[in-house]
Amino acid sequence: MSLDPYYRDRLSLFDGFSNADRAAAGGTLDEEFQERLIAYGDDGPWSPPSDVVITDEVVDGPHGTVPIRRYVPADPSGVALLWVHGGGFAAGTLDWPEAHVVSAELAARAGAEVVSVDYRLADGTTRYPVPLDDVLAVWEQLDDERSAVPGARTAIGGASAGAALALAASLRSDRRADAVLLAYPFLHAVVPALPADVLAEMAVLPDFMRFPTESIDWMVGNYVGRLEDVPELALPGIVPVTPDRPPLSVLLSEFDDLRPSGELLIAASEAAGAPVRSRLEPGVLHGHLNRHPVAPGVSPSLDWLADGLRAMGNHAD
Repeated sequence: MSLDPYYRDRLSLFDGFSNADRAAAGGTLDEEFQERLIAYGDDGPWSPPSDVVITDEVVDGPHGTVPIRRYVPADPSGVALLWVHGGGFAAGTLDWPEAHVVSAELAARAGAEVVSVDYRLADGTTRYPVPLDDVLAVWEQLDDERSAVPGARTAIGGASAGAALALAASLRSDRRADAVLLAYPFLHAVVPALPADVLAEMAVLPDFMRFPTESIDWMVGNYVGRLEDVPELALPGIVPVTPDRPPLSVLLSEFDDLRPSGELLIAASEAAGAPVRSRLEPGVLHGHLNRHPVAPGVSPSLDWLADGLRAMGNHAD
């Protein structure tokens, strides 16, 4: 496959806006760069499904309150999902499409109650395990709520760095998830290179859309505070997989330097005999769920994730 023209044709917006160009300009290009980023990500209007009720709440956590956003469908299936946005552990809000649009669409498509968590971000002072503690606090409250619902099934999931937080929470908690859903996960401090043909196709991308070793090192260092002796649950792809893990769904973006991280987890799960399903979304970049459903690859990915949630409801006791 090749990069979808919808994305490829917009790359010309960034001609002359490499990291080196911006550094040489001493910050004078930053405002225009942000405007072009907005234009690149403009998929047109989107409105939440009308049959999903959305409320903002807070949960008490060990580091203070944690904002959450709850999405309740008109006809709940008995399935719930805790969803964790990405952003390299350092960015992201409840309003990002990867949080808000994904949560609302999964609530509507799967009939699932979805809770999106606004965990504290790594900022040079806040570091691991604080973001994970926030996610875990929300997960355990959701589990408490669900324990009173007969036949309730509860999943945890996330995208990119949020996938690492979701997987780590599922491993750290004594409250077992009924399923784990990960989108283009960032799970390893060292990520193998992509195949040569994929790298050749990605050569057209601006450098700020790539994840070279330096970028990965920055994300790890900013989150953990060091690059050596990274705790297993900070980037939990290195935790040995056992056959009794919850059913796992892994969604990959085709043109994504971090794709091998998800592939390593898929391979480890298969080798261990743990239940796993996977999908490679063709023609898309890392973070493709941080757009509206009209963008290529987004709606099929949402449908695939929703299928996993619906299957949980079909197997409720």
